[in-house]
Amino acid sequence: MIYFDPSEIMRGIRQLLISDKKRIGFLFGAGTSLAKKELDSPTVPAIGKLTELVSNELKEHYADALSSIKQDIEDGNLSFNVETLLSNVEEKINVVGKGSLNGLDKPNFIALRDQIKQCILKEVAIHKSITSIEQLNKMIQVDFASWVLNANRKYGIEIFTTNYDYLFEIGLEHCEVPYYDGFSGSYQPFFNPQSVESLTYLQSQTKLWKIHGSLGLRQITSGKVVRVPSEHDCMLIYPSILKYADSKKQPYASFMDRLNLFLKQDDAVLFVCGYSFGDEHINERIISALKSNSDAHVYVFFYDIVWENSCKINSFTEKHPLAKLAKECNKITVLASKYAVQGTKFGEWKLKREPSREDSIDINLYFDEDAPYDDSLPLKQERQGDELWTGKGELTVINFTKFVEFLQNMIPYERGEKDERTVL
Repeated sequence: MIYFDPSEIMRGIRQLLISDKKRIGFLFGAGTSLAKKELDSPTVPAIGKLTELVSNELKEHYADALSSIKQDIEDGNLSFNVETLLSNVEEKINVVGKGSLNGLDKPNFIALRDQIKQCILKEVAIHKSITSIEQLNKMIQVDFASWVLNANRKYGIEIFTTNYDYLFEIGLEHCEVPYYDGFSGSYQPFFNPQSVESLTYLQSQTKLWKIHGSLGLRQITSGKVVRVPSEHDCMLIYPSILKYADSKKQPYASFMDRLNLFLKQDDAVLFVCGYSFGDEHINERIISALKSNSDAHVYVFFYDIVWENSCKINSFTEKHPLAKLAKECNKITVLASKYAVQGTKFGEWKLKREPSREDSIDINLYFDEDAPYDDSLPLKQERQGDELWTGKGELTVINFTKFVEFLQNMIPYERGEKDERTVL
């Protein structure tokens, strides 16, 4: 087994984030909208909870059809969730013709599809429940924005996200971080593709690219895409079989091109959090850019912990699709809970030496060491203090909340000032 020292890798990542020469970008997926700073932090429902909420909304008018569609999905050896439900409905809209399926005709399927989308929009509009400073200070996105504010970089930080919600916008604006999102104007901000295509446009300003769309985006009668203060008729790439085709439309195509352009720059580094590489149209842009740029690198903080019957499972193995991808590309480093892929090699986390008390304070920011053990004693026997140190453990910074805490620890503060990261 190959071993990787987490302290060496995280030290290198810290240096990348501090270096003013590097062009730093982040790709944030759904996992970052699930991350909690506190138990009651505002979050968007995970796909399981979202599926439950959408299903409950649909049962009033579509109970029988929903049960039948669910059976069709499971008969196809797929899990029933919002994505497979919407994909199944989209497929049936295209094939039902003048007949009926699952007790619904084409107009009914279209109505069902539209209601599913409206249910998703309602659950994603978490910003409506954020009404106080206390709630804002419970948002991990606010802490991330405070790091952005203090990063003081030559080149603006670029944030790419697949999320529809306003959590990052709320965080950036609460911390008064100027940012640009590809839209210009005041009355009805319009999409400006030329600005997205230019790497020198507002070069020092933070960028926020919503690559799957956002609440409030709308195409008006003139054909222009504008940003409006509304959650209705949004231009989003919904989780269905149509998302690949939709990603080729504007403004999504320009945002995807921007991701490709960003990675083709010298000294570009992309940090990925909350995204599991499940969207091929995104993966293709990343891989194609890396193939043409010898300097770029992608670090994937992959949250691979799942729970089954109260048992914790670390799902990232050498056979995982993401591991295979990283083993074929030396410009992708994957950091999971127990294992990692670096330089195309798969290995396990293990500290090279037992840390001192001072070292442990820093290491605890990103790594949870396994408890020492004495292999000569039964597992349940009381320990005597002379257990063996293994150096193994779990990388905790794969959790977006812990990742932001790691970033916050790099924010400079005045000598003697109390080291508090709460944003007031």
